[in-house]
Amino acid sequence: MAAFEIGNVAATLLILRATEELTPAHGHDTATTLALGLYVGYNVAATLASVPAGHLADRLGERGPVRVFAVGVAAFAGAYGLLATDITGVALLAAPFLLAGLGIGAVETAQHAAVAALAPTDLRGSAFGLLATVQSLGNLAASTVAGVLWTVVSPTAAFGYLTDWMLLALAGLLTTARHRRGRG
Repeated sequence: MAAFEIGNVAATLLILRATEELTPAHGHDTATTLALGLYVGYNVAATLASVPAGHLADRLGERGPVRVFAVGVAAFAGAYGLLATDITGVALLAAPFLLAGLGIGAVETAQHAAVAALAPTDLRGSAFGLLATVQSLGNLAASTVAGVLWTVVSPTAAFGYLTDWMLLALAGLLTTARHRRGRG
């Protein structure tokens, strides 16, 4: 979960990337409007994914939240990987926004359920406190490093960095799921 949070930036970075990619063809004002429309799509995807993701996490038993969380992380890896490339069309930019929306809908649902399922009952409150700490510090680190990479190197480098963290998080989640399956 920490690896995910270190690669989880604010959605405003997606909006900025879309605006920059769309500006040459559409001008800054129209590009900004289109990017905000893509963000609406992100939120719609997140909304539509959250309840089914939670339902699936419940149906898959003890490992369900980890599996749903992994699917969300994989969606983010795909979205960030696409945003690391030069995509100049609105329709093409919709794909990473929708993937990220599906990802956050799955992750936000499953992350808390995974903590509840995996933490010992007598430490559950502390586990949720630790999760909140990891989320806030991870998001700060992700946004800071990605912002510096964006400014000093390129947006491609920033999204490449974020993709790498998502892939590391996915590997960790798959290892955790495999390890727990062997014990359970």
